Amino acid sequence: MGRDLGCFFIGMGVGVAVALLLAPKSGRETRDLLKGKADEGKEYIKRRSSELRDNASEIIDRGKQAIGRQKDNVSEAVDAGKQAYRETLRPPAPEGGMAR
Repeated sequence: MGRDLGCFFIGMGVGVAVALLLAPKSGRETRDLLKGKADEGKEYIKRRSSELRDNASEIIDRGKQAIGRQKDNVSEAVDAGKQAYRETLRPPAPEGGMAR
């Protein structure tokens, strides 16, 4: 993602330099063109940052859900372990009915 943004800025800089060198337009037209390109760059950055923020939120939500599931699994395992421990400590029930 950072690499894409860096490539974008490099491309934008090269484009501006070429536009300035080869522009068959007046100074005012060239400035307006450059301003327009700068505005496009700002919009691109805003859009990408918004996308990154949304993606980060989704990843965080998925992480929270995974942690919740793992927490439930651990809790169930602990409860099963406690139950198994209690059953091993409990004396067996007498068979046959009458105790002496």
